[in-house]
Amino acid sequence: MTILLNTLGIVVLLSGLYLFSENKKNINKKMILKALVIQFIIAFILVKFPLGQMALEKVSDFVTNILSYGSEGLDFVFGSLADGGAPTGVVFGIQVLGNIIFISALVGALYYMGVIGAVVKVIGGAIGKILGTSKVESFVAVANMFLGQTESPILVSKYLKYMTKSEIMLVLISGMGSMSASVLMGYAGMGIPMQYLLIGGALVPLGSIIVSKLMLPEEKNLDGNIVQEVSIDNKGDNANILSAISQGATDGLNMVLGIGASLIAIISLVALVNGALGIFGLSLEQILSVIFAPIGFLMGISPDDVSLAGQLLGTKLVLNEFVAFGQLGEVIKSLDYRTGLMLAISLTGFANISSIGICISGISVFCPEKRNQLSQLAFRGMIGGFLVSLLSALVVGLIVAL
Repeated sequence: MTILLNTLGIVVLLSGLYLFSENKKNINKKMILKALVIQFIIAFILVKFPLGQMALEKVSDFVTNILSYGSEGLDFVFGSLADGGAPTGVVFGIQVLGNIIFISALVGALYYMGVIGAVVKVIGGAIGKILGTSKVESFVAVANMFLGQTESPILVSKYLKYMTKSEIMLVLISGMGSMSASVLMGYAGMGIPMQYLLIGGALVPLGSIIVSKLMLPEEKNLDGNIVQEVSIDNKGDNANILSAISQGATDGLNMVLGIGASLIAIISLVALVNGALGIFGLSLEQILSVIFAPIGFLMGISPDDVSLAGQLLGTKLVLNEFVAFGQLGEVIKSLDYRTGLMLAISLTGFANISSIGICISGISVFCPEKRNQLSQLAFRGMIGGFLVSLLSALVVGLIVAL
């Protein structure tokens, strides 16, 4: 029954995308099928194939070890407040969010040195050749394995004005369906296994292509696209690596302040709403769990956890993924492996209502003439980003269930 429901979930998701496609006759079914098959192969390698599982475990340990060095800086600045074992206990704003500053600085350095650009160029080039997507959109889709929704377009910012409507949609969907490396430790700090997060990140590029090319297919032959050769901008406005690290740290600080402010506002407002709904014996979590429960049902998870899945997915879409991960982190150890893995992957990504404004303003900085087009596509981009994470979860869930 689990396999049947999980398969039905994938069929319903893809069928829905096809039915609501802007131009059904231009859908490249061969490309979609290729991307879906590769998606399943990657998922199989990561969750079922012994060597793949071993490699994932090693990479997870390596990433966790690298990211843990951020605690040195936090200890120096905040002393015992950065120690979860101290009498003060866990201070979320310092021990979890504070590490984002170090990671953002590290990403800035790797970005400047061309490490991220090189990886993006190799993987993106391979995806482009296999699927027939343009170099620009392929690079952006892959970059979102490491960078955030407004960071990845920087790599190809000078080409944005030449991109087609379909390519812009892919930029939006891959951005909202991804998670930045800068926030990985934040999610892990809330109890989400790093391996789950890495699996979710690895499936972003292909999932983004599948969803975006079903929602808004390319209308013209890309062979005639004005962008033939694409060079990746690694330096940006930075004069040297110290400037890149400084910029990364500053960006990380702004991210921490933004996340912290959002969490304070959202959690407090939810408490206020729950206080009002309590008069009627209801809560926002209960309402979201009912609305989104059908998705949990189609994921093929235990009936006992369907309401939880609905609540988490609703929280992620309506509020943000940090709040949802916080709720999942409290119960994930009590869930079976498949349920915990699927729910974690389904929550990866920035697809929520507030991301619409962030994407429009963040990307249009590099290409003001695309602002109107971004505004027209942003809401669908958010829905697409939400479905990217959900598709990844369904694919992984089916592989685990087989």
